[in-house]
Amino acid sequence: MRIVFTLLVALLFSSCATRRLPKYEKPIRKETFQTVRTTAYTHTELDHRKHGNRNAMGTQLQYGGVTSAAADWSRWPAGTLFRILPDGGYYRVDDYGWALAGRNTIDLYMPTRAMMNAWGVKRVNIEVLEWGDRKESKRILKPRKKYKHVRRMLKDL
Repeated sequence: MRIVFTLLVALLFSSCATRRLPKYEKPIRKETFQTVRTTAYTHTELDHRKHGNRNAMGTQLQYGGVTSAAADWSRWPAGTLFRILPDGGYYRVDDYGWALAGRNTIDLYMPTRAMMNAWGVKRVNIEVLEWGDRKESKRILKPRKKYKHVRRMLKDL
């Protein structure tokens, strides 16, 4: 059983090293009001389990009040605070992900798979209330530059 687990882990990590980055999208304009594609994620997904309920900034993922969100930090830097206009929910970008690098997509944190699946994919209007810090984003990302998606974000920052 342990050998099978070890082989699965090796296969997973080797595929991460060779998989292609998502197709690059031209960045949308940096404006207060934007229409963006949103998806949802949860900490129990296979690619997030090694991080548990922690975000890329090293703190706990948040839900309610101000909810955690993941994005390409060159488009929405770490700390960006926004509100989804249709439902009034508040979100702060404190995470990023492989599939978001070079994309105009924001991934919203949901504490359960059911909530994640219920959200699906939606184009929504957002109001950016506070832009995050590009320098802080670079500081956090630089030690992680061995990963292709991080290098893509750093290049655009």
